[in-house]
Amino acid sequence: MSNSVIHPSTRVADLLGLLFVLKNEFGGKTDLFELEERLEVDLDDFMPIVYMANELGFVNIGVGDVIITDKGIEFLESNFKRRKEIIKESLAMIEPFKTAKELKEFTIESLNKALLKKGIADFNSNDGKHKLELILNEWGVYSGFLTTNNKYKVSE
Repeated sequence: MSNSVIHPSTRVADLLGLLFVLKNEFGGKTDLFELEERLEVDLDDFMPIVYMANELGFVNIGVGDVIITDKGIEFLESNFKRRKEIIKESLAMIEPFKTAKELKEFTIESLNKALLKKGIADFNSNDGKHKLELILNEWGVYSGFLTTNNKYKVSE
């Protein structure tokens, strides 16, 4: 089984924008290329957020189509606090948060070492460690999945 890893360029705001346009302008389902064209983004910039939304259960990717799920609709229609809770509940399924949960408390270096043991080398460089830190803060700290004070800690 391959490990799904959050792409460092993905942002919570991008997820929200994707879901909003998909639901409100396409009725919840459309061709990937139509959606990319409507959002006026490059496919290389667009696909990481689509894959992320799929991994978190907010959309399904069919043969060339992207379809919003009930979870995606709930996320879109929820208030700020509930959105953070939904993301927090979803992160344990995707790296680096799956490994973070196993470690419970870690530094960037110790998390990266644990990821390397699993064959995930995405963050094994100075730039990679910076990207890992961005992901942890953008998704983990934002959602409440992690807290930080010199070390990151998975919140209960």
